[in-house]
Amino acid sequence: MQMTGRTVLITGGTSGIGFELARQLSLRGNTVIITGRDRNKLEVAQRTLTGVSVIESDVSKPEDVGRLYDVLLSQFPKLNVLVNNAGIMRNIKLDEQSQLADLTTEIDANLKGPMWMIQTFLPLLRQQKDALIVNVSSGLAFVPFPAAPIYSASKAAMHAYTRCLRIQLERSGVSVVELAPPGTETPLFRNEFAEEMKGEKGMDVKDLVRHAIAGIEAGKSEIRPGLSNVLKIASRVAPHLMFKQMVRLSRPKPAVA
Repeated sequence: MQMTGRTVLITGGTSGIGFELARQLSLRGNTVIITGRDRNKLEVAQRTLTGVSVIESDVSKPEDVGRLYDVLLSQFPKLNVLVNNAGIMRNIKLDEQSQLADLTTEIDANLKGPMWMIQTFLPLLRQQKDALIVNVSSGLAFVPFPAAPIYSASKAAMHAYTRCLRIQLERSGVSVVELAPPGTETPLFRNEFAEEMKGEKGMDVKDLVRHAIAGIEAGKSEIRPGLSNVLKIASRVAPHLMFKQMVRLSRPKPAVA
């Protein structure tokens, strides 16, 4: 499946993986639309990414998803690629008190949002030839990271959902790909996990996106660059050992005197 000359919608495209996907796909001659919740970040992205359209929209709000569909149907009726990239990753202490709605924010953004997007946009995608859905999960879908428990749970659920979706759509003309990034050098990787990530280096986001595009074009249904592939294999052959490693990683590193 060639990733050129397509009309691509990327949720959460104002930074990190979504931004780099937009940049590289635009350079390859695709029509690219990105969404985001922050108007200022959208304006910066529009100035930086030549030829990329931006729309303010929050995938965790069903009413936003509906409005987004109406806009795309009107302005980009040939949409044939949906990339569900928008997501939140938080450092949550489960032994501390939390407001219930706040506790599950990542479920709304990382799991419900993509499900709502797919359910809403599937009729349009099915009208196109060789349409594609890309769900961005995580290497943590295979082995959870204790410092990010809700995020890990949401990505494990996204992995399961994507496998089922692929089977249900296998005769529809809509391909389903899962991109499971490893830790990647993005603001999401660093902001809330500065203490845990001391001394740890993530994959360069440009390399990650090149792996993603190459995997799509090679026809892979699961794209697991770098450490994500290790986590998938280890989750089967040595699950307890790998989880112990993730437990160790989740503990803040002591300051060096």
